[in-house]
Amino acid sequence: MAPLVTVVSSPRARLFACFLRLGAQQTGSLQLHVGANCAAKNHYEVLVLGGGSGGITMAARMKRKVGAENVAIVEPSERHFYQPIWTLVGAGAKQLSSSGRPTANVIPSGVEWIKARVVELNPDKNCVHTDNGEEIFYKYLIIALGIQLDYEKIKGLPEGFAHPKIGSNYSVKTVEKTWKALQDFTEGNAIFTFPNTPVKCAGAPQKIMYLSEAYFRKTGKRPKANIIFNTSLGAIFGVKKYADALQEIIQERNLTVNYKQNLIEVRADKQEAVFENLDKPGETQVLSYEMLHVTPPMSSPDVLKASPVADAAGWVDVDKETLQHKKYPNVFGIGDCTNLPTSKTAAAVAAQSGILDRTISLIMKNQTPIKKYDGYTSCPLVTGYSRVILAEFDYKAEPLETFPFDQSKERLSMYLMKADLMPFLYWNAMLRGYWGGPAFLRKLFHLGMS
Repeated sequence: MAPLVTVVSSPRARLFACFLRLGAQQTGSLQLHVGANCAAKNHYEVLVLGGGSGGITMAARMKRKVGAENVAIVEPSERHFYQPIWTLVGAGAKQLSSSGRPTANVIPSGVEWIKARVVELNPDKNCVHTDNGEEIFYKYLIIALGIQLDYEKIKGLPEGFAHPKIGSNYSVKTVEKTWKALQDFTEGNAIFTFPNTPVKCAGAPQKIMYLSEAYFRKTGKRPKANIIFNTSLGAIFGVKKYADALQEIIQERNLTVNYKQNLIEVRADKQEAVFENLDKPGETQVLSYEMLHVTPPMSSPDVLKASPVADAAGWVDVDKETLQHKKYPNVFGIGDCTNLPTSKTAAAVAAQSGILDRTISLIMKNQTPIKKYDGYTSCPLVTGYSRVILAEFDYKAEPLETFPFDQSKERLSMYLMKADLMPFLYWNAMLRGYWGGPAFLRKLFHLGMS
């Protein structure tokens, strides 16, 4: 399925994008993991659970600290995905193939890949159990198991995805269905949802709405499209500066936003979506759709929910400043599976990785961690095929911006960063343990302005 051609007016911008793509092609195959698929031994200095963004990044950092032969990653998946780009895949601006690479290619060279699924954690005995019967012991444990997609908690899903007109940018299996639904749209309701649970990349549910509206305008379908964003939240965004900017866009583009509306059922054969009014439990509304984008409910992975490392809600219970577990001092958490009170994004993982690296370094020396995570996260709010509002903020939901200009404004430069620069940094710097977020850039800019 051919992607939508993104029109960028500046030749310099096009050259910049091409350069980044070329760089990614040239450097993407430099590192190849050729380890065994099962545990060669049953004890490691550092054991990493999860081969996603946080897991691969921390394994790369720990390899430099204790040696590759003393680090192992437990991960069952054969492919690793850069999921932030799926927003653009669902809108036809990127190919799905550009988002994934074999897991073997991203695991740091020499680090042991235990190709299995964790089924039990026993932090009191410093070991974990896997679905292939292995019992693996560790001195230090890093939990990076991500977040679980719970499509089945919506009645009619996931089986409803077998029908047309419905997609979801949150799964590799359904993201291209979003693009198909967008192309097939003729007239009627285009509905976009946000669930009543924590989610990863909380801006993504509305990004595809803005992109869909832009696509309808490009293809002449906008006058016949009624665009609806039904969100379980009470506000469009959690940081006022960016919320105000988004509200202006919503009004300018005549988008309908309904708050405290939670998707509870999809009748895909009838093209109907059922929403519950969270302010009036039990009160429901049925909406017909010509296109439906579903953001699924999400939760902590099941293996963590019943684990001693979890808090009452099932998330890994870590100190929000050091990422060290509150009960088990040799256990650490990073990313979406933790109870850190910040948005769950790849940018947050990058910032957390630098802090966690320093935390573990001091713990290994029997010293007290001093570097503190401020909750930094970033959400590039894609508002069109060549525009992004770059939201950056901290634990207090206060802007924590990198660049010396107003980031609440839509900008082409920020779109190019989202579409081309960040994937390049992800594959070639972050996953190799060399990118801890833009804090150093922020310092440079601010020093230059002082």
